[in-house]
Amino acid sequence: MSSDTSTRGPARGTGIAGETSPPQGAEALSPQGAETPDDGKPDHGSSGLAARRVLRAAGRATLTTVQRPAGGGGDSAGTPYPSLVLCAFDHDGTPLLCLSTLADHTRNLAADSRAGLLFDGTAGLDQPLAGPRLSVLGRVARSDIPRHRARFLARHPDAATYLGFGDFAIYAMAVERAHLVAGFGRVHWLTADDLLVPAPQPAWEQGEAAVLTAAGIPEGQAEDGWTVTGADPDGLDLRRGAHHRRADFPHPAADPGGLSLLLPDLLSKEGILRTDGEASGG
Repeated sequence: MSSDTSTRGPARGTGIAGETSPPQGAEALSPQGAETPDDGKPDHGSSGLAARRVLRAAGRATLTTVQRPAGGGGDSAGTPYPSLVLCAFDHDGTPLLCLSTLADHTRNLAADSRAGLLFDGTAGLDQPLAGPRLSVLGRVARSDIPRHRARFLARHPDAATYLGFGDFAIYAMAVERAHLVAGFGRVHWLTADDLLVPAPQPAWEQGEAAVLTAAGIPEGQAEDGWTVTGADPDGLDLRRGAHHRRADFPHPAADPGGLSLLLPDLLSKEGILRTDGEASGG
């Protein structure tokens, strides 16, 4: 992934949410409520939005790779190897990882690029199995696209130390399929086109700074120590220390030029940001 021909991988397919403020049940994921319309056919557009909200709210994920023959000893070759990783996302939702070539999971990827990522949206729920989680399948490869590095560091600034070492680099997943469990009985397989949202470049990369300025927070500051670290078609990323939150737009934005129309309503309803740049106190 050394060229930036698209923000998405080669195989394509409201509210505040995050690790510190999870959706309270599956219904909180989608403005439409139920994922299946009255005609009984799955609404993949609604399911895709619900899946991206689980995805983008995550700051970490479980990465599963295929154990290579030379690793692990014994007869472990070919078995799933799970590990914990930090994650960020490109504007279209493409997962971004910071990996070391010394790690077993990266060595596994060098031998077989197939991988899975599990994003858990159930934190804080009394019944976690009633909450949302998302499994994303695809192929992971190193990315030298500067935007990918910048977006990862905006979400995880401490990673700058690791990326200064020669063995660390940013990797991106070319999404092939995804599996959303939005709660009991609400299970959906999604294509890459269902999951990822169009985010043409360089329009989004150039428009992101304008979005933060339009929010009245050119320095990226929000209330109670939260920092706005990025914008995408689905909403705003916020970070406070190791915690992440999302301020979701009521519907995806077709282009960054239209975000300024969505921001006033978002800011007034959620009360997290103030257009005068002052803390809301909530």
